[in-house]
Amino acid sequence: MSNTLRSHRDLSNEGRETNAGKILPASTSSSVQFDRLQALFDRSFKAARVGIWECTLPDQVITWTDTVYDIFELEPGSSLLRQDTVDMYTPESRQKLTEIRSATIDKGDGFTLDAQIITGKGNLRWIRITAIVERENGSPVRIFGMKQDITAEKNTFEHIRQLAETDALTGLASRMRFEVVLGEAIAGRSLRPQALLLADLDGFKAVNDTLGHQAGDECLRNAGRRIFEAAPGASLIARLGGDEFAIIHDCDGVAGLEKIGQRIVANLECRVGTYPNKLKISGSVGAALIVPGVPAKDVFAQADRALYAVKAKGKNGFEMSQDCDPVADVA
Repeated sequence: MSNTLRSHRDLSNEGRETNAGKILPASTSSSVQFDRLQALFDRSFKAARVGIWECTLPDQVITWTDTVYDIFELEPGSSLLRQDTVDMYTPESRQKLTEIRSATIDKGDGFTLDAQIITGKGNLRWIRITAIVERENGSPVRIFGMKQDITAEKNTFEHIRQLAETDALTGLASRMRFEVVLGEAIAGRSLRPQALLLADLDGFKAVNDTLGHQAGDECLRNAGRRIFEAAPGASLIARLGGDEFAIIHDCDGVAGLEKIGQRIVANLECRVGTYPNKLKISGSVGAALIVPGVPAKDVFAQADRALYAVKAKGKNGFEMSQDCDPVADVA
C-alpha cells in the first residue's frame, strides 16, 4: 500500500512491509473492516499527496512511504541515505531545514516547515514537512511525521499575490505593492538614495467624457508606457488609482531628481483621439526625497503638495517638495 513505510535499516529485507503507518485490526473477526479502513486511509493520503516518514536517531536511518518517494520522484523502495535526500532541497530550504531540525531534536517537540525540493527528475516542488520528536528518558530516539506536496497551493498563492500586486489595467505595480516598496525604501533597505515622484495626467477627464472610457483606459496604458520610457531605471512604477501614478527612483540629489521629473513631464505630453476630438494630455509631477526614518505618509504628503503646486501654477510641469534642500547632495 502506498503509505506502508519502507525501511532501509536492513536492505536484505527491502520491500517487506512494516506495521508503521497502518491501521491494525483489533481482532481477526474485524480484519475485513480494518482492511477496508486501511485502503481508505491509503487512498485518502495519496489523493492529498501526503506521505509518512521516519528517521531514527542517532543512526539517521530513513523510512518513507511510497507517497513520499512519489513526491521526490524516486523509485519506491530504492535505497535512501539521509544526506542524499537533504541535497535535494534548494540551498535556502536546506539551511532552514537544518537549523529548525537541529534545534527541535535538541530541545523541541516538533515543527512545521514549507520547503522547496528539486526532485529526482529535476522538477521544482514545494513540500510541507510536519515533524515530531520522540524521546526516551529525555533523549531523542526518532523524528517522524508527514511530507505533503503543496506545489499547487503555492502556485495558486503566488498567482493571487501577483494579481494583488499588479494593476490589471496597465500592468504596472498596484497601490498595495507601492506601499510595500515605499516602506522598504523608508526602512533604508536600498543601497542608494531614492526619491518619490507622483504624476497626475492633465486633461484626462475630458478623454473619458468626450471619447469614452475605452479611450480613457488606453490613455492610462499609454501613460504607463511613457513613464517607463522616461524612467527605465525606476525601482517601481505604480498606478495608484484613477490617473495618478507613483515612481520610486534612485537619485544622486535634487539636481538628478529634477532631470528625472522633467523627462517624465516631457514624455507624458501627447494628443489622443482624432480631429475634431483630438485632445491634449500632459503631466504634472511632484517629487520628494526619501529620507530613511521619515514616515512614508510624510514623504507621500511632501510629494503630493509639490504635485498640487504644479497644478496651481497651470499644470504640465515639475515641482520639488519645499522640504528638499536645493543645495543638498544625498549621493
